[in-house]
Amino acid sequence: MGKNIAILTGSPRKNGNSDLLAKAFAEGAQSAGHKVVILEAGKKRIRGCIACKKCFSKGTPCVFDDDFNGIAPEIEKADVLVISTPIYYFSFTSQIKAAIDKMYSFYVGEKALNIKESVLIACGETEEPSEFEGVTQTYELIANFMQWHDRGVLTVPNVNEIGDVNSTEAMEAAKKLGMSI
Repeated sequence: MGKNIAILTGSPRKNGNSDLLAKAFAEGAQSAGHKVVILEAGKKRIRGCIACKKCFSKGTPCVFDDDFNGIAPEIEKADVLVISTPIYYFSFTSQIKAAIDKMYSFYVGEKALNIKESVLIACGETEEPSEFEGVTQTYELIANFMQWHDRGVLTVPNVNEIGDVNSTEAMEAAKKLGMSI
């Protein structure tokens, strides 16, 4: 039986490179028999967490009525969480970071997540592999804290304009990573 995979994307651009990588991953995962949902956090209105600790007190993960409450049910039932983001200033985009931060609501609300495995896909304009360390180290700390088994990290340098990733080997690597889950 396949797994439930939630892909949380962080690109605010329509058809951004990280979105294209997420779609390639999804294609691979679906071909392996998994159920996949793409949650476009980068295109949602998600307010940052303010650590009020009122999570689930009104029946929703966050007391503030924003788009996180709409994607939270998909995160809650996922077995695997894939985070796909462009890097902005050496880390996650603020849009996806807001969604990641609001996952705190499950911890505060004592709601168990099914997530046991995770993947990071990150791309950026940079040519320097070391400039991905901010996002990869943060991801590793999150996965360790949440006790998720890391199933892989794919970093893709030298992509900036929409579609640049299509001329790299990363699209096939993302698809194969999806198939490997």
